[in-house]
Amino acid sequence: MPVRTNPSARQLRFGAELRKLRQRAGLSSTEAARVLGIKQAQVSNMETGRLAVSGDRVRTLACQYECPDKNLVEAIAGMTGERKRGWWEEYRDILPAPLLDLAELEHHGTALQTAHTSGIPGLLQTPDHAREIFRQVVPELSPPDVEHRTSFRIKRQAVIFSKAPVPYQAIIHEAALHMRFGGRNVARQQLKHLLKMSEYSNISIHVIPFDAGGYPGAGQPIYYVHGPVPQLDTVQLDQSHGIALLDAETQLDKYRRVFGRLTALSLIELESRALIHSIIQST
Repeated sequence: MPVRTNPSARQLRFGAELRKLRQRAGLSSTEAARVLGIKQAQVSNMETGRLAVSGDRVRTLACQYECPDKNLVEAIAGMTGERKRGWWEEYRDILPAPLLDLAELEHHGTALQTAHTSGIPGLLQTPDHAREIFRQVVPELSPPDVEHRTSFRIKRQAVIFSKAPVPYQAIIHEAALHMRFGGRNVARQQLKHLLKMSEYSNISIHVIPFDAGGYPGAGQPIYYVHGPVPQLDTVQLDQSHGIALLDAETQLDKYRRVFGRLTALSLIELESRALIHSIIQST
């Protein structure tokens, strides 16, 4: 099996989970290789996502490592095999790899949660709104790059509009609803789109009103992608240098609690729709 030179974020995560299983067993990579009857380099390549591993091999590893969590083992086994060519691969030579990793992460997610202070979540944006967002990027993007990123963002939305859509919770601060990217008409159409999206059974939109006061995570978009088991959840943060993916148990626990507090501060769905409607009337 050839060794990958540029594993995706999902493949890196798979390898990291294998490493965690080994470390919980108290084995070094050299000891694990001896127990498994393979070379230490193979263990290293598996744990860095550079070597494809079958589901049966994962189960064998878990057995040797005496992992008692069958659900976790099966979830990790479900991440194995050669990467299937997803729709995002057509953008492989056009967009930065982290954007493709995000689309792949969403594709395999079982539920999605996001919180935004000053913008509309990407999966709920209209093409015109998204296009205007990308026109504001510094350094400036070329017109073709703006269109590539816009089409990519719209295609990502399939995860919540497909025949088997995932549950999606969006928590949006009222401030974001007053932003007029692209002017009054684009802003009004975006707000109307939010109202339409809120009618989907798998989509829940909650607004944090101005009078809610302070709240955790203010100022930074937070994206929580649920995996098949809680240990495989992922948090994505937008930072000035790019996208950051977090999956340490302490980090996951932190952001689970953050979303719990944000949900408690937010208006219920009916009240949120009423507030969005009132803003449309005044826009």
